[in-house]
Amino acid sequence: MIKNRDFFELFVTTSINYIHIGIMRIKIVTLFIALFGVLGTQAQEKKWTLRECVEYAIENNITIKQSALDLEATKIDKIDAIGNFLPSINAGAGNSWSSGLRPDPRTGINTVQTLRSSSYSANLGITLFDGLRNVRQLQRAKLNKLLSQYNLGKSKDDIALFVANSYLQVLLNKESLKVIEKQHEITLEQLKRTKDLVDAGVLPQGDLLEIEATSADELTRIVQAENAVLIARVGLAQTLLIKDYASFDVADQEYLVPDGEILEKSIEEIRSTARESRYEVQIAEQNKLLAEKDVAIAKGAYYPTISGSVGVNTFESGADIVTGVDATGQPILGNALPIFEQFSDNYGVNYGLSLSIPVFNGFSTRNAVKRSKINVKRTEFQLEQAQLDLDSNVYQAYLDAKGSAEAYEATLVAVKAQERAYEYAKDRYDVGLTNAFDFSQSKFRLENAQSNEVQAKFDYIFKLKVLELYFGIKIADIKL
Repeated sequence: MIKNRDFFELFVTTSINYIHIGIMRIKIVTLFIALFGVLGTQAQEKKWTLRECVEYAIENNITIKQSALDLEATKIDKIDAIGNFLPSINAGAGNSWSSGLRPDPRTGINTVQTLRSSSYSANLGITLFDGLRNVRQLQRAKLNKLLSQYNLGKSKDDIALFVANSYLQVLLNKESLKVIEKQHEITLEQLKRTKDLVDAGVLPQGDLLEIEATSADELTRIVQAENAVLIARVGLAQTLLIKDYASFDVADQEYLVPDGEILEKSIEEIRSTARESRYEVQIAEQNKLLAEKDVAIAKGAYYPTISGSVGVNTFESGADIVTGVDATGQPILGNALPIFEQFSDNYGVNYGLSLSIPVFNGFSTRNAVKRSKINVKRTEFQLEQAQLDLDSNVYQAYLDAKGSAEAYEATLVAVKAQERAYEYAKDRYDVGLTNAFDFSQSKFRLENAQSNEVQAKFDYIFKLKVLELYFGIKIADIKL
């Protein structure tokens, strides 16, 4: 018996030494990060809530900014489509000089002189009919603008859900740390009590060594849990594009398990609502409408185009005017007329209609129509696939939420059972009816059950929020 006890004490002592070495290594690795964390805490005490994180991410995320730019571009496209209905107005002006024998632009008589002349014109053109392509281009621009709005909304939902998941991961790691720290406090109390009993000769030295080994192991897991919290915080900060990792932290508050009211709804009700509200299906529907509109636009090239135009023009010249003819038949020149008088005298108007009938263009119009029809079929398949994927995701989210709810309830039962088992083992250990090893195992099982409860809790919260998102509840309106 003495030899077995000596061997047990040697084994426990060696284990404690290795554990302490592991703790020192972990502390060295995290020393600089912890130092930055302390400095950051002094520099900034702000604690971020989930709503603040989501709003900040939506405001600063690059993908969302790009989607917003796409929406702005569709607004410009719509203005372009409206502009196709408006007439085009062009104005022109020219001025030239010429020397020698030149015909006077007003009289047509050749005279030897330096001639300056200028011309001015304004023309208005308008498309009266183009196979309704302008009308359909405007309709398409409106559809494309709505599509960009859906894409922007989907980008916001995606980043909000990702941020919520990262946020909950920080909370999960913090709660796990609290569980270990709480158990370690109990271990320290038990260590003091055991030491007193060993000193009094009531318990053997091996029991004290066993408790010390448990305490050392808990210290190791505390350091690991602190690292996990720090890594999760940094990951969330990176998602939010916040560069001050050290001072970033989430709000410390108790997060209660939300009620599972949505699980009382039928899966068909959730699926039907998802089809009406989810951006995935709306985007696919808009793409199909755009493809159908492209077919109508392509068919417009079969029809003739009727255009109208109106133009005005005038000119003036600095050349001298012919006032008469002398005895030899040479023209007698006088001073040029005032410039504004020339504008009114040389004023002209032109107007007309033009008709362009497509006869043959190398099958380009027909092939464009065929390509557009193929794209319609493609978007129909994409819409069908989007609906199938949504149905599958909704069913999966519903089953996940159901399963996580049951798993969470099971962990609550397990914690209650392990708490009773721990109290029983503690009472037996206090009166010397069980050894320290068996007591430590009971305490470890309780801690494991509590950790499982924390993980199941936040897993249930996240999966419940995913299901609510499918039901049309926006992330910003979801409360934890």
